[in-house]
Amino acid sequence: MRNFEEWLSKFKASISDYDYYVNFSKVHRNIDMIKVELNILNSLLGSENIEKEFEDLIARYPETLKCIPLLLAVRGDEIYAIDGDGEFIYSFRNMRYSIEQYKIFMRKTKLFDLMENHNISNLVDYATGVETGLDSNGRKNRGGHMMENLVDSYMKKAGLILGETYFKEMTISSIESKWNIDLSGLSNQGKAEKRFDFVVKTPSVIYGIETNFYTSGGSKLNETARSYKTLALEAEKINGFKFVWFTDGQGWKFAKNNLEETFEIMEHIYSIKDMEAGIMTEIFR
Repeated sequence: MRNFEEWLSKFKASISDYDYYVNFSKVHRNIDMIKVELNILNSLLGSENIEKEFEDLIARYPETLKCIPLLLAVRGDEIYAIDGDGEFIYSFRNMRYSIEQYKIFMRKTKLFDLMENHNISNLVDYATGVETGLDSNGRKNRGGHMMENLVDSYMKKAGLILGETYFKEMTISSIESKWNIDLSGLSNQGKAEKRFDFVVKTPSVIYGIETNFYTSGGSKLNETARSYKTLALEAEKINGFKFVWFTDGQGWKFAKNNLEETFEIMEHIYSIKDMEAGIMTEIFR
């Protein structure tokens, strides 16, 4: 019998990989799409008559407008602004107002000041820095897939083959259709049809797999533990099907009671340490 406290004590604080921090491929791809326009705007740097030069530049190269939102670290083609002079929604794909109004925008957002006072020397470099900062906001989404990616890597290491012996993101109905098994006993508490992160097919058993990693606590952890406990009990009644849960993270120390309850009744609940020890080779045979 495994000891819960000992098992929990091995949970990791982070699983951030090298690609977690900044997706530089995406950053450079986004910059390349507007590099020509940014270089055209470079002609405004250090200008002594920036408003007139801006007006002339936009008249000749209207496509350079699309770069402006990024210079303010804004995604998209529109920017909303309101003050005592009125309420405006500026479009930077197609000019919605006069060039005079866009000059007001550039002045009030301090972009003219940034350009004419030599605060920056190259807009391509500046925009690359802004893109890098914006991409850091994507860490939450990347973090949500890191445990899946880690589990995936251990499945491959165990000799499983994607599309043959293991599958990603399969719904209950897809599993039933592919292998002619009745999974109607998995109620999922009346919610939308259950989708497993992975499914492993061995000669005798189909394994439905969930993965997650929690760096911090919260009500979601207790809900997850209770939900997976119910799912595990339901799966026990289905011949030829087993539920497997790979989880980890220091956040569980704030929800250990519910996790322990699930640990006590689940045959297949594992941590990263278990994967490192080769648990997949043992169970998926």
